[in-house]
Amino acid sequence: MAVRDNNTAEITMYGDIVESRPYDWWTGRYVDGEFIIRAEFLEDLEKVSGCTDITIRIDSCGGDANVSNMIHNRLRELARNGVHLTCVVDGAAMSGGSLIMCACDNVQVNPSSLIMIHKCWSMVYGQYNADELRDMAKQQDAYDEMQVAIYKRKTGLSDTVLKHMMSDTTTMTGEQALEKGFADELILDTDADLNIAASADKRKLFVNGRVMPLPPNVSLPDKIPTQEDQEPTTVNAGTAAEGPDDNNQPDTTGEVEGGHNDMTPEEYREQHPDEYAQLVSQILAGANTDAVQQERERIRGIDEVASLFSADMVQEAKYGATACDARELTFRAAQKAVQEGRTFLSNLNDDSQASGANGVGATPNNGTEGTTNANTANDIQADAKRAVELYKQMKGEVR
Repeated sequence: MAVRDNNTAEITMYGDIVESRPYDWWTGRYVDGEFIIRAEFLEDLEKVSGCTDITIRIDSCGGDANVSNMIHNRLRELARNGVHLTCVVDGAAMSGGSLIMCACDNVQVNPSSLIMIHKCWSMVYGQYNADELRDMAKQQDAYDEMQVAIYKRKTGLSDTVLKHMMSDTTTMTGEQALEKGFADELILDTDADLNIAASADKRKLFVNGRVMPLPPNVSLPDKIPTQEDQEPTTVNAGTAAEGPDDNNQPDTTGEVEGGHNDMTPEEYREQHPDEYAQLVSQILAGANTDAVQQERERIRGIDEVASLFSADMVQEAKYGATACDARELTFRAAQKAVQEGRTFLSNLNDDSQASGANGVGATPNNGTEGTTNANTANDIQADAKRAVELYKQMKGEVR
């Protein structure tokens, strides 16, 4: 364990979890090796007293359930008192090791990390009757309930699911542990060569020869190289007279020789989860933070004036083919309002001329009848005026 500064500490937990260091009675010496020992852990807690950020590095295949539970509970006590706990699974977190791991709210796993959960077991020696054996089984049930409570708090999985996983002695890789909620973050090797390139229009990624279309409004970092799209090559097309050579058709693989098989991001993630995770990590690592901030500001600016315009116009401004900022949205709305006002007044005048209403005298009831069209025209003109004024106020601003 090494305290790096006044607020940050790291505790390394490698080896079997034991109450005390094993002693070899044949040699008269303590057993060499790495152990997670109850007394030493309590000493470590005293040394890190006052730290607000503690990292647990673990590589353990388990051991004593009582000691594991105690360590878990003491770590949870720190968490409740405001200490931020991070667990990094350097190798394995099995059995009791998984209990210690689950005490931390931020669990980081490598793709090759191994997490295993199972029902508690004991070694029994001697002679026992049926009642005594049943009592032992009840004690084992209590230990299993203890484990379920720990796993449930961490993962949110139901008691039934967890008990089935424990009965099956479930071993998970880092990614599987992440999917099931035992882990919170997958540590990826961002230096791995994935053979990634972007299309010239930045709308697709080529990953190890496969095409991954990007969702709308995703900006790629500049460090990803670009390449021209490759045209698919027809395989075993045959001739018009002979037809395709059915005896030499290639196996269906989902890919086209010399080209690429398009798939959605969701399909790519399902079929190539490891590459997808590394790809996302690289994109995030190389993302242009200034561009991300500018995009957030653009959306926020539109949201501030969204109540003045129709939902369709706001949607188009945010995500449409002609996406724009708040200033441009206001200008478009002003143009639209003015055009609608002109069209309405023109249609109103045409209707009036066609109806001969100009020759009709004033209406009774103080002129309240027949004012709907005039009021509507006035409203449209007022809306257009407001939109124009808003545009003038925003002119020169960047959102």
